[in-house]
Amino acid sequence: MAVFVIGDLHLSLDAEKNMEVFAGWENYVERLERHWRETVLEEDTVVLLGDTSWGMSLPEALRDFQFLEALPGRKLLVKGNHDYWWTTRAKMEAFFQQNALESLSILHNQAVQAEGLILCGSRGWFSPKGDTHDRKILLREAARLEMSLRDQPALSGERIAFLHYPPVYADTVLPEIIDVLFRCGVRRCFYGHIHSAGCAGALNGPFAEIDFRLVSADFLRFRPLKIMNEA
Repeated sequence: MAVFVIGDLHLSLDAEKNMEVFAGWENYVERLERHWRETVLEEDTVVLLGDTSWGMSLPEALRDFQFLEALPGRKLLVKGNHDYWWTTRAKMEAFFQQNALESLSILHNQAVQAEGLILCGSRGWFSPKGDTHDRKILLREAARLEMSLRDQPALSGERIAFLHYPPVYADTVLPEIIDVLFRCGVRRCFYGHIHSAGCAGALNGPFAEIDFRLVSADFLRFRPLKIMNEA
């Protein structure tokens, strides 16, 4: 049994968003399915770091969810900036149940234990300009991340942070997010959101004693990344 992570699948099986117009995304659904089945077992857990489906509502995202349901493993979904289908936890969980999406669940404001690891996640935010509106959202997202990281304190194991937005990118650092990660003792943080040429500015390594890794689907060439238990 193992834990995997991948972000930004941008599935569009029932919408009109064709990612194949972008370099590196040719036949991406087929490549994702092939690599997933080669890598993930039924008893494994896969964390999906946002921008999972282009569906504008839960019904519009259903075919994408059914595609994921047919793949091996338990899937934990983190919110991304393009997940317009995202609504309240109660509505999402009811929709999953009504449509027999038994392997899908939400990772948001809480912690989930898997294979000796404690998985914590939130969307995060990216505010290079630092305007008042962005700062309000950033502080709210930092609070949500801390809520997740401090959930179920009795659980034992390494707490790993999963974010959609990068807390560090090129010359921009978000101390509000970094401070939460540092205070909560996080040693590893995985994030998505960055694509194509932007990956050159992404941090893949240590910052503030935390190891950061970009795991957007195209950066990983559509193969889920296994997270090793370093305890």
